[in-house]
Amino acid sequence: MLLIILPSTSIPLYSSIKFTTETILGVSSQCVQIKHVRNPKAQYCANVCLKINAKLGGSNFSLAKTQIPFISSSPTIIFGADVTHPGRNENIPSIASVVASVNADVNKYECAIRAQDSRNENIVNLKEMVMELLKSFRAKTNSIPKKIIFYRDGVSEGQFKIVSENEIKAIKDACHALDPKYNPAVTFVVVQKRHHARFFPLTPNEAEKSGNCKPGTVVDSGITHPNEFDFYLQSHSGLQGTSRPTHYHVLKDENGFTADSLQDMTNKLCYIYARSTSAVSIVPPVYYAHLAAYRARSHLKSGIGYTEISQSVFVDDLCPVMADIKHSMFFI
Repeated sequence: MLLIILPSTSIPLYSSIKFTTETILGVSSQCVQIKHVRNPKAQYCANVCLKINAKLGGSNFSLAKTQIPFISSSPTIIFGADVTHPGRNENIPSIASVVASVNADVNKYECAIRAQDSRNENIVNLKEMVMELLKSFRAKTNSIPKKIIFYRDGVSEGQFKIVSENEIKAIKDACHALDPKYNPAVTFVVVQKRHHARFFPLTPNEAEKSGNCKPGTVVDSGITHPNEFDFYLQSHSGLQGTSRPTHYHVLKDENGFTADSLQDMTNKLCYIYARSTSAVSIVPPVYYAHLAAYRARSHLKSGIGYTEISQSVFVDDLCPVMADIKHSMFFI
């Protein structure tokens, strides 16, 4: 691993380092700011070590098998997917990222990244990406997943129909392409953070120190859809201001989850995010997918500032990550 001390918070410098180390050298890297090196705090050092350990293949946190019986009962793979789009004045492609767990403890992930036409929220190459990650799961665990849980970020209610028709089909097609008889049970969950729902404790006993609802608060009636399977989960502890719960909307469930079992599993997964010692607000696979997609912006051959590249060239503009680190959590 390369430990690189940065003189400033320059984004182009950081992107150049990641482009070089991940697409040319094939070496994991960890960047730190010189101001923190000169005056290191224990908490900062601990947070950097969490990232380094994850990048080098270590496990920071895990759950006991008895806490996640659905996952531990048979081989289960958990996916997270996200698409990041360019800013208003950027002429760069959208980046689609899919991550998947590759161990029984579901705390180690690999990613598949593709560039696609700007502003396209649908993941164009999802079949190919899912096949790639299913092969990695088999190589790492020596087993084939019997259950698939797919958390999808960045989808609005108006896009539910097209995502349900295209992406669930792509997952099924990927399984059948590996083996015509392979048909694992799929649960597809959309994760939404952009909404206006907020929860407030009714009594002081129900509140934490910040005045927010306690971590693990679930609301699945009253303000949820009358007929569909959805719920709000506030899994994290609020530090400042009013905490925003995450809205989970189940578009397909072949695993036969009860409301309580899916809510409980999702909440527990929020405690094994590799970069945090406390529960996070969104299920970790979605966080990892967002990190991987954002990192891929540093892998564009022409950088983040080109202006005369046509849309047809977008898909070829992304440099692949070197094989030496491709199967690690380099994006963490």
